[in-house]
Amino acid sequence: MVFQQTLQFSNSGRGTTNITQQVQQLVMQSGISIGTCHVFVQHTSASLMLCENADPDVRRDLETFMQHIVPDGDPMFLHQDEGPDDMSAHIRTVLTNPDVTMPVTQGQCDLGIWQGLYLWEHRTHRQQRRVIVTVQGE
Repeated sequence: MVFQQTLQFSNSGRGTTNITQQVQQLVMQSGISIGTCHVFVQHTSASLMLCENADPDVRRDLETFMQHIVPDGDPMFLHQDEGPDDMSAHIRTVLTNPDVTMPVTQGQCDLGIWQGLYLWEHRTHRQQRRVIVTVQGE
């Protein structure tokens, strides 16, 4: 059996949004008890990550690291059509993941106790993002 649905998220710009609960709800709605859940973000300036869900400092430290290795407005970037965060956002997306696949066990994503699924926005201003969730199994 295959189930697919698109979720939409609004954010206020660069940072992370915990989307674990919304994805888990779709997995439950799918009626699939064992299989896989594939999540894909349809954008070139945002990514997905499985990350620590207890201490928000972990996600802040990841953002600090990213700002260090891929600074906005670096003069080596030619592509800055939409501002100084344009090319840096694309590079951040290439360095991270546009998709995540998780096991489904007993009708839910079988995550570790400290894991959460996050949409990681790489642009500095407000965005609307689409995420496709596909659940396969039985």
